[in-house]
Amino acid sequence: MKRRIVLTTVFLGVLLIISGCAFVNVKTPFDTDLNETTLGSKRGTAEAYSLLWLFSWGDASYAAAAKNGGITVMRHADQELYQVFFGLYTRWRVIVYGD
Repeated sequence: MKRRIVLTTVFLGVLLIISGCAFVNVKTPFDTDLNETTLGSKRGTAEAYSLLWLFSWGDASYAAAAKNGGITVMRHADQELYQVFFGLYTRWRVIVYGD
């Protein structure tokens, strides 16, 4: 009986990790013509956070990222999502490139 409980616990733990429920780290582009994209000479980032599904703060907008990088003409943008245990902790990051 004890062995069955241990095996079930291990199986469920592995299932959570493999399915992406326990940890997610995804990076995606916001562009459709990646072959023709020029990034520009400047890079700016902006982030927003969420904790315990109750609290969130930050500004992950394109405008904030462009302002942080001193960019007046945006040429490309990327998005990163980092999430732990179904969103217990989440970080959104927007990265913009331009001049």
